[in-house]
Amino acid sequence: MKSRIGRSNWKLLPLLALALVLTTTMWTGCGSERMDTVTGPGLAAPSLELTIDHAAMRAVMEVQDRHTPDLFQIDGVVGTATTLNAAGEPVIVVYLAKRPPEAITSECLDGVPVTTAVTGPFRAMKTVSTSHTAKQVPPIQLGTSGGWRYDLANGYCCGGTLGSLILKGGTQYVMSNYHVLEADIVAGGNSRVATAGDPVIQPGLIDVGCVATNAQDVATLAGIKSLPGSNVDAAIAAVIPGMVRTDGAILEIGTISASTVAAYVGQPVKKSGRTTGLTRSTVSGLNATVSITYETECAGTTAFTKTFTGQIMVANRASKFLAGGDSGSLMVEDVALNPRAVGLLFAGSISSAIANPINEVLSFFGASMVGN
Repeated sequence: MKSRIGRSNWKLLPLLALALVLTTTMWTGCGSERMDTVTGPGLAAPSLELTIDHAAMRAVMEVQDRHTPDLFQIDGVVGTATTLNAAGEPVIVVYLAKRPPEAITSECLDGVPVTTAVTGPFRAMKTVSTSHTAKQVPPIQLGTSGGWRYDLANGYCCGGTLGSLILKGGTQYVMSNYHVLEADIVAGGNSRVATAGDPVIQPGLIDVGCVATNAQDVATLAGIKSLPGSNVDAAIAAVIPGMVRTDGAILEIGTISASTVAAYVGQPVKKSGRTTGLTRSTVSGLNATVSITYETECAGTTAFTKTFTGQIMVANRASKFLAGGDSGSLMVEDVALNPRAVGLLFAGSISSAIANPINEVLSFFGASMVGN
């Protein structure tokens, strides 16, 4: 999530109220049990860590994937995922833009139980904890305010989070989101487009009164654009020597592991970001399919809408885990020392946050995490 001065720069999905007309060809019954409409996916305390590779999860995910295109034809459906019910069993969750007028009474898709979660629209989150927005003495820690040096247009300036450090071809890069560092694709409100070699600053323009000279250059854009072509919202910038800690330390988290770990439903996670600082939550769904709309520049017009698959859903009640400006934050497992990376946070709503699986991000860049 990226922010801009004046108002949040979360780009709303063009979604309408849910039309609760579910065809009999799509939905089948699950006996007499009623499917309840909830404000967030119910989490169990599973005895096993059910990652996407678990056979029971894979079986439900196949049903989810098969029906997701039809579900997205219903006004107000903003995503789907596989989660666990109160009994710890894999089920399908359908994310809704708003609370429907009444509970959906159909219970199953191809024999798999279905629940709903009212999340509101999902938004790319580009924008307070003071320590995450202040100008640091180099070398800086990550999990801090930052962005493209020229990210101002149309009367606004924007910014997000410089989230973590990766290693690619022997060079260290700061990693954030595409929509934080490289989403300016038209020479409109600022007569510029994001280009390889452009400076990345800390703090972001949003935290220095839109005056770049009040910030400091810490890296330069690599120019490897992940969107709209790939399945990740990610961007990297080569570290300027001496400007970023070489151990990749993150504010309030410290150093992390060079290893990664797969997400599982119920997994405790944490992140360090520009707006909400250090926050904790749990993974609420896997294999999510969501659509996000991106702008042409800061406070610009719609550039494109991207549908992501295989994403990680995280509980985000009242935006306490992820808010505007936290885009680019690295999500790690919630352990005290050298946590392993789980995902790259990039979007969400007032009740759910969304992350790209970290291994898919690293694979896109041909890189590895910097850590112990």
